[in-house]
Amino acid sequence: MDFSYSEDQEALRNLSREILADKATHERLCEIEAGDEGWDRELWAELCKASLVGACLPGAFGGMDLGIIEMTILLEEVGRAVAPVPLWATLALAALPIAELGNDEQKQRWLPGVVSGEVILTGAFEEPDSVNPLEPSTKADRDAKGWRLYGTKICVQSAHVAARVLVPAHAEDGKIGLFLIDPKASGVKLERQRATNREPVFTLVLEGARAEQPDVLQEPTSDESILRRVVERATVGLCAMQLGVADRALRMTAEYTTEREQFNRPIGSFQAVHTRAADAYVQVEAMRVTLQQAAFLLSENRPASIEVSVAKYWAAQGGSFTTYAAQHLHGGIGIDNDYPLHRSYIWSRHLELTLGAAANHLEWIGDQLAETPSVS
Repeated sequence: MDFSYSEDQEALRNLSREILADKATHERLCEIEAGDEGWDRELWAELCKASLVGACLPGAFGGMDLGIIEMTILLEEVGRAVAPVPLWATLALAALPIAELGNDEQKQRWLPGVVSGEVILTGAFEEPDSVNPLEPSTKADRDAKGWRLYGTKICVQSAHVAARVLVPAHAEDGKIGLFLIDPKASGVKLERQRATNREPVFTLVLEGARAEQPDVLQEPTSDESILRRVVERATVGLCAMQLGVADRALRMTAEYTTEREQFNRPIGSFQAVHTRAADAYVQVEAMRVTLQQAAFLLSENRPASIEVSVAKYWAAQGGSFTTYAAQHLHGGIGIDNDYPLHRSYIWSRHLELTLGAAANHLEWIGDQLAETPSVS
């Protein structure tokens, strides 16, 4: 089987890598980290100008009709550049679900703005009371005007600049719906925090937040596959970002250990160094092939729950191993804030724990295997 990308996919990768490498420099990242907003508007505008933000959205709304595999290509490059832009939040958490589940009015209301860069969206899938995003504890109560939501979401990215937050919530009968919540509306409270990778994240407290009919993306349903598909695509996007982070850290390490000398020899020639680097390489390649398998199955609309959890396990485990090894092999300079490698480490920690850590996904894989009928 040929796992290589097509010419168009390679062109997409090259264009996004070129823009991100040019704009997300170490100096620029320092500026963003020192500011209050926490994301790079200029870089976002450049990505929109190149039609990259909306590339995976329908052509009828200004996109390019590309798919899940292309989304992973873009997000891998964002991870490689450790770029502070809300591409994962906007695209994977909200815009793609709107494109798939929304009615014509909802698509027309939000998607053209995403393509142009005028609209930022995000999603809220993490909760303090539930580690499984498929089992939200947030409640939705119906009234005469629509729905009111009650609950707390944590680690919500880009909520301070988002026009809407996609929120899954349980109705009284146990069915799960998807609602688009205005983060500035009455009944919504945002509490700002700082993630491990220095990005602002928010605790979203819903105290009767209203979702009227135009903001109901999916009426509560007993079909759990709808929320599962949203979460699985978002998880695969995270895996792609983690692959970019780890791959870049390993390449920086290879370059450093080739040039840095001790006892008149490159330190990469010492067995203890190249053995550890080789172990990291194995981890990165495992991350790559498991991601490709999960993304391929999702792109074909085939069941992929186990494969997505396998990919997230390797992304969490392999990303952590690789960036830790990269810092170790760099020595003291690896943790110097004036040297760019340190961002790979803090980004990998953040991505490792988002939408389930490695241990959570191992548990979910076990649960699914236990439910699978044995073949005699």
